[in-house]
Formats: sequence, C-alpha cells, structure tokens
Amino acid sequence: MVDVSQIQEHAEVIGADGTHVGTVDHVEGDRIKLTKNDSPQTEDGQGAKHHYISIGLVADVEDGKVRLSANGAEAVQFEESE
Repeated sequence: MVDVSQIQEHAEVIGADGTHVGTVDHVEGDRIKLTKNDSPQTEDGQGAKHHYISIGLVADVEDGKVRLSANGAEAVQFEESE
C-alpha cells in the first residue's frame, strides 16, 4: 500500500506507461483531485473541471511523481469529474 502522505501538491501523475495523466491539486479522502489545468474544456463550452483518480490506482510515489498501476489511457477512463 502506498503512503498517501508522500503524495504532494503539484506532483505529476503518470500512467504505468509513462503517459502524463494530470497534476495533483490535493488528496481528498481516498481520491487524488487533479488540477483543472489538465482537464480540457467540455464540448458544450463549459470550463474545465477537476477530475479525481482513486488512491487504489497508485502504484508508487517516486521522485516527486505519482505512478499509477494503469496505463494513461486506462486511467483516464477511471477518472471521475466534479
């Protein structure tokens, strides 16, 4: 199990394949809240929204990066939006 206290604000979140998934805004319970900057504007013209990744997807925290157990494309599918 990963030590959640090692997950720092503004840390890069990357998939198991090294793909950039997002940037940590902060940890909220059992989820990582990603910054809005990594969220594209929605098709209906609404602004970017925060997205969340489950702590359960975190494989490791190393060198200031949060590495997920899923590839980047797979991790995006697991994201929840606000």
